[in-house]
Amino acid sequence: MRIIVVDNYEEMSKKAAIMMASQVVLKPNSVLGLATGSTPVGMYKELVNMYKVGEVDFSDVKTFNLDEYYGLDKNNQQSYHNYMMENLFDHINVKEENINIPNGMAENVEKECLDYDRRIEEVGGIDIQVLGIGANGHIGFNEPNVSFEAGTHLVKLDEKTIKDNSRFFDSIGEVPTTAVSMGIKTIMMSKKIILLANGKGKAEAIKKTIEGKITPEVPASILQLHKDVTFIIDKEAANELSNVKFKK
Repeated sequence: MRIIVVDNYEEMSKKAAIMMASQVVLKPNSVLGLATGSTPVGMYKELVNMYKVGEVDFSDVKTFNLDEYYGLDKNNQQSYHNYMMENLFDHINVKEENINIPNGMAENVEKECLDYDRRIEEVGGIDIQVLGIGANGHIGFNEPNVSFEAGTHLVKLDEKTIKDNSRFFDSIGEVPTTAVSMGIKTIMMSKKIILLANGKGKAEAIKKTIEGKITPEVPASILQLHKDVTFIIDKEAANELSNVKFKK
């Protein structure tokens, strides 16, 4: 486990983008695991800028997103498919056929989940997976008390998650209550993991994740067992950690 504490969101975004770009430069046909939400937006902007100046080429990259709301068409403004197009895919040279996002409108959701994990396995697994973290410790949409053995699956969203995500919708009633998400097992099979967190609202979750016991009550705590995980967090998110260099 590696913990990088930075001053602010901008520095977090730049460091994450450099790590992602370095992966692609070293292995042009990398398989990237991507996250959504407000946290990685800055990282995506940095990657777009790096692409535009010729520092990184995404033409051979394959991508797999962590999750998608269930019941939202991919063209819905609030779908994660739309989010990825607006924040990254429309601005780089990734091939459409190499983009993988769970189908939130799948009639047979169990088959969709099994097929998603199969596609990841067929390309040799995810080389580097980006994660955010919820205030309740969720990663992807794996809510507290999720089974650590779960592959991609349909999840019921926690009330806290629904409330947090309501800021992206016109009203809380519009927020989907279920989602298709990579499971903990799928995430943990990634060769490398980067977890990003910023702001004091994530401080408790970060402390429990890094210094607490490994428990399904804090899904991200399982990352303590991963062989190559890097936390890039700002000072506010790191504020409750016991052992960080900037604390006086």
